[in-house]
Amino acid sequence: MIPYVREIEFEYGACDQVSPLIRRVVANNPGPFTYLGTGTYIVGRGEVAVIDPGPDLADHLKAILDAVSGERVSHILVTHHHSDHSPLARPLAAATGATIHGCAVKTRSVEGEIKLEAGHDDFTPQVSVCGGAVIEGAGWTMEAIPTPGHTSNHVCYALREENALFSGDHIMGWSTTVVTPPDGDMGDYLASLALIRSRGFSTLWPTHGPPVREVTPFIDAYIAHRRDRERQILAELAAGERRIKAMVPHLYAAVDSRLWPAAAHSVLSHMVELVKSGRATCEGAPGLESDYRLA
Repeated sequence: MIPYVREIEFEYGACDQVSPLIRRVVANNPGPFTYLGTGTYIVGRGEVAVIDPGPDLADHLKAILDAVSGERVSHILVTHHHSDHSPLARPLAAATGATIHGCAVKTRSVEGEIKLEAGHDDFTPQVSVCGGAVIEGAGWTMEAIPTPGHTSNHVCYALREENALFSGDHIMGWSTTVVTPPDGDMGDYLASLALIRSRGFSTLWPTHGPPVREVTPFIDAYIAHRRDRERQILAELAAGERRIKAMVPHLYAAVDSRLWPAAAHSVLSHMVELVKSGRATCEGAPGLESDYRLA
């Protein structure tokens, strides 16, 4: 079982000091994919970096600007292009003169019958960190770590002074992460989880929800959950179930049914890997409507 962490104290629009170098402002955009809202992080004092500015909401922009009043925002760091993370980067840059860092979208997502998460932002950074980078400010050092999986352009940011990681949507304390092909890739996601686990971070600061402080056991449980889901899908195939949409109510019986369409895309991401590895078959490219069988 994943040891979820869901308790968090905050007020929308308020700026909370959550560690010696980190402040957090939570946007008022709660929902089934954003939990209680987007947590925008401010790192440093005097000369600061802002991580995941969030949705383009006027009140959230004002809250961030109020939080950094009298300071210089030198860098804006974006984990990925979903519209609960990146759209406010442009207005914030216009207001502060900061430079936007991130990774441009590598694979365009294909919308199915649902609009996943909050949608996708046509995000293009001013400085690309797709291959990793070290970003320095007054009293803080950030390392951009490419972590594709949730999206093709997902990047986490490590704060070296606190051995902490801003994990975006790659690892979240309150929930598992949606992996939606073709932009999301389960094989990449598992490899990125292993990479972050190997780094031995003391704290994870997801963009949604509270921090994760028991990092290694949490990531181990995250990986075990994905492997268990894979075994469950193989068991569904062995029992004669051949369609993803028919499997989802069995596999996600304990999950809010509003999330089942997104869950179907996560099952698809597993199917893509099963077909790629030769453990399952389907005619043509794997898709939500494909007919699957055990190999």
